[in-house]
Amino acid sequence: MEKLQKKVANFTKKNKMEVAPEHRTLDLMSEVGEFAKEILNASNYGRKDTEYHDKLMDELGDVFYSLITVANSFDINLEKALNKSLKKYKERLGKKGSAASKKRK
Repeated sequence: MEKLQKKVANFTKKNKMEVAPEHRTLDLMSEVGEFAKEILNASNYGRKDTEYHDKLMDELGDVFYSLITVANSFDINLEKALNKSLKKYKERLGKKGSAASKKRK
């Protein structure tokens, strides 16, 4: 993952795409919205099973790029962050039988 973060950092710097973390976060939310829209389109707004098409991969790639830029803005090692989350979920599953942060009624 560190290799990917460096690759994105170099690309962003080389292309003068460095902006404030707040802008990176808004961009991430925008890209997640675009991915969600493609999921809705691929399922005809829930009327059929979601079918894969190349646009899903394109939009998910944009989400991934944006997520990495946010992490880089805060010097967050994404592999460490993921490992921490997986540990948290494993502990919740062991204690509550669910990965959810709160038990649902």
